[in-house]
Amino acid sequence: MIRWMIVIFLALVLISWMTPLLRRLGLGRLPGDLHFKCFGREWFIPLTSTILLSLLASAIARWI
Repeated sequence: MIRWMIVIFLALVLISWMTPLLRRLGLGRLPGDLHFKCFGREWFIPLTSTILLSLLASAIARWI
């Protein structure tokens, strides 16, 4: 249980660290990524970027 919590924490830290780099590469601005305002907050749901990164990760994992 603790191991999974550490893995999830490290993944979130890594994702937050890589977000500016991914934005410069164009991820987060793809046609399926949703941006909207609701209840005074801006919400961002990166559907297409998530699918693209998942496909890329699985392709790399199969190649290695």
